[in-house]
Amino acid sequence: MRLVTYNIHYGVGLDGRYDVGRIADAVRGADVIALQEVSRNNPNNGGRDMVAELGEALPEYFAVYGSNFEANVGSRLENGRAITTTFQLGNMVLSKTPVHLSRNLLLPRSRSFEVMNFQRGALEALIETPLGFIRFYSTHLDHRSPVERASQIRFLRRRLLNYAIEGGALSGVAEVGLPDLPCPEGFVVMGDFNMLAGSPEYAEFAGRLDHEFGMPVTADLAVDAALRLAAAGADLVTWVDPKRPDDASRHKRIDYVFTSASLAKSLKRLWVDRQAVGSDHLPVWVEMV
Repeated sequence: MRLVTYNIHYGVGLDGRYDVGRIADAVRGADVIALQEVSRNNPNNGGRDMVAELGEALPEYFAVYGSNFEANVGSRLENGRAITTTFQLGNMVLSKTPVHLSRNLLLPRSRSFEVMNFQRGALEALIETPLGFIRFYSTHLDHRSPVERASQIRFLRRRLLNYAIEGGALSGVAEVGLPDLPCPEGFVVMGDFNMLAGSPEYAEFAGRLDHEFGMPVTADLAVDAALRLAAAGADLVTWVDPKRPDDASRHKRIDYVFTSASLAKSLKRLWVDRQAVGSDHLPVWVEMV
């Protein structure tokens, strides 16, 4: 099973050009795809409907989309009919098999006064895989504040660990004659976390290295796939500053794939597609068996 996560930067690459086709080409073939910064009516890309365009470019995939906010950008009356036009920004999950259940988790945030801040989210999708039912999350954390990221991590971690208690997005469906869906322990959280490995917010989610035993693998923490697979070095860079693309100090690893401890032994390989040019981020791939 192959997974990929990609912050697609509204479809705009380092060359400043919008092209959904090269985004689709970069992720095609994965069994599950997590995308961030997917938008509709975004002034930064000419108001494109990326959800529709990605669906057309990847017709073989089932898809769910979660917009984290909607802002009016030209709603109007035309011939007595209300036309709603809103700027939307959020995450997508695409899968070769149907998504059985999904919900959009809106992450905690605080009002910002000097740098733009917007509602962030983690889109949850319950999918049946060769490894059984797994919960997948396409996630995008705050880019300004480690304090806010830590708050978002704590919220997300509670949702991950309390899934069986909460029942996900829907439960008790026997009342309407439908079979109850499973509440699997296994999860994969992918996306743009805007944090550095080893930072306090990272430790809040995945733990800290012990001087003797290394990184703990426990049910209450997520497993960093790259660390588990001993991937390291420049090949793990996932973001390039579009203002200074040639400055190596502005190349960072801020996109991750985490799994539940129960899935750690299924991790086989992780790599970053350094050839992708459709965004200021790079796709992160994981293979599980």
